[in-house]
Amino acid sequence: MMNQKLTSYNKSTAVKLFEGERVLVWIGLLGFVLAAACGIWVLLYGGATSPDGDVSRAISFDAALGIFLISTAAISPLSGMSSKRRAFFRWTFIILALYCYGAETIQNFRGVNPRFVNAGSFFDHFVANGFGLVAILLVIIYISFSIPFFRPKASQTRPEIVLAIRYALLATMLSFAAGIWISVNQSRFTGLEGNLIWLHGLGFHGLQVLPVIAWLTEHSTITIAIRRKVIHLSGILYFLGVIFIGWQTALGKSIWEWSWLPSLACGCFIITIVIGAIVLYQAKHILSPAYWQRVGNRDVAS
Repeated sequence: MMNQKLTSYNKSTAVKLFEGERVLVWIGLLGFVLAAACGIWVLLYGGATSPDGDVSRAISFDAALGIFLISTAAISPLSGMSSKRRAFFRWTFIILALYCYGAETIQNFRGVNPRFVNAGSFFDHFVANGFGLVAILLVIIYISFSIPFFRPKASQTRPEIVLAIRYALLATMLSFAAGIWISVNQSRFTGLEGNLIWLHGLGFHGLQVLPVIAWLTEHSTITIAIRRKVIHLSGILYFLGVIFIGWQTALGKSIWEWSWLPSLACGCFIITIVIGAIVLYQAKHILSPAYWQRVGNRDVAS
């Protein structure tokens, strides 16, 4: 069974990852450029900028947003949306992302917290309020982007990856909820030791972890039936891991303490990683240049 090569999609007609999303990819890469520039500044001059700025915060934000944009660019062609609807989403998302890059980076260099202004000019409060509005719009737009993935049309050519994307999008919604929580709370900290940033970040990383596992199953010798079980299992485990992290945080406790919720979350994530390692072993032939010469790099957009 494990050695029988079966595919549930037509390789010659399959929708390509990243197809038609070069601009979104470039905007995502811009985040890494900004993060690198901020990193160099921190190494030379330190992170803190008087009175309330911290350039080191812009490093993680710009890089995280860049990863999120690139991940979105990868899965967007599989949504089944029309070209016009995808274009609307793409350009709206790009405009909002550019605002976030600018507000986070420039304001921290100016010594101002871009979200929570303690004392600042009218401009600083305007930017902070704009940041909140943009965050809400990002959530609304991404929800509208996510809905088509749960329709039958989306799974017609790459069913394994679309199945994984569905789980990843559910985890992403938890991250958005954590972001809204941070905004309402006016801080990433809650309770005595709770830190919402972990919930906020881990949910988004499902967009990388789960589709990659599904992509590896496509290139593996695993049969179709087992592939779907693998994707369901990894998706459920990852989603539960994020739930347990959120539960622990909601209790106002640190995720690093030795208690049952962090232990369950850690177990879920470890098993997900093990599943990914096993699938990678089953797809180890993808490391061969000869394999990609035969495939013709079908997952790279023309």
